Amino acid sequence: MNDQAGLAAVFEAHRAHLHGVAYRMLGSLSEAEDAVQEAWLRLSRSDVNHIHNIGGWLTTVVSRICLDMLRARKTRKEESLEEHPPEALAAVSYADPEQEAVLADSVGVAMLVVLDRLKPAERISLILHDVFGMPFHEIASIIGKSDDAARQLTSRARRRIRGAEEVLDTSVAAQRDVVRAFLAAAHAGDLHQLIAALDPDVVLRDDREDGTPRVFRGASALAKKVAGRAQKSAQLAWVDGSVGIVAAPGGNLLYVLKFTVKCGIITEVELISNPERLHTIDLGVLDYDGHSPSADDH
Repeated sequence: MNDQAGLAAVFEAHRAHLHGVAYRMLGSLSEAEDAVQEAWLRLSRSDVNHIHNIGGWLTTVVSRICLDMLRARKTRKEESLEEHPPEALAAVSYADPEQEAVLADSVGVAMLVVLDRLKPAERISLILHDVFGMPFHEIASIIGKSDDAARQLTSRARRRIRGAEEVLDTSVAAQRDVVRAFLAAAHAGDLHQLIAALDPDVVLRDDREDGTPRVFRGASALAKKVAGRAQKSAQLAWVDGSVGIVAAPGGNLLYVLKFTVKCGIITEVELISNPERLHTIDLGVLDYDGHSPSADDH
């Protein structure tokens, strides 16, 4: 298949899949597009007569490109969350914000945030195995590790992603339901439902960037503060081992909400937007649906 037009048509048939792979690995629409374009350039320069499975070959090439890009992030000095206040992050614009939002929603903002905290090889291994079902011996060749090392990286990443036991006990399940109702009411601007989820004497501690907390008291005051003002990207997540909320537009962590729930209502809320504190919070995906670890994974 040396005809460039025919080769381009074959590549286009795989583009959507490759873009999905790259976006999950990089968490950036523009970088994912760059990785896919680089894969096309490499394909166009290759002798395709020796490629038996173009789809598999392209997935491998995109994965290696993404791995190089992730490693470059770790080694070069670049703008980071620690260098920007949350107010600046809220104003970040993207080349195609609508498409970015759709992709982020399909992956899950909590997943994007936690993936960003993994080492490059952990991230690649987890996504290729748990999301795309690639066998470990193929992953090993991409990341330059042994089969056993690829298994261990995936298992380690999976534990960090999960953030809590998959089997929820009654108290945690109840907490999840209360926080979910709070978030739904905040998105909808429903004051009645917000107040119903809150203790009359609920306390909100707002940890600002300068480290000076502001304290608000009372269900009515808190409800009016959050009604209709929740970030569209805000989703449930594991926050320091319990059910909380993360807001991460474009995959950039903007703020975290931690909750104290007693007797089925919220008695305390902590809003954390201080970049230094955000970096130390233990985050996990609430309903991670990757493959459950087995003895073969360790």
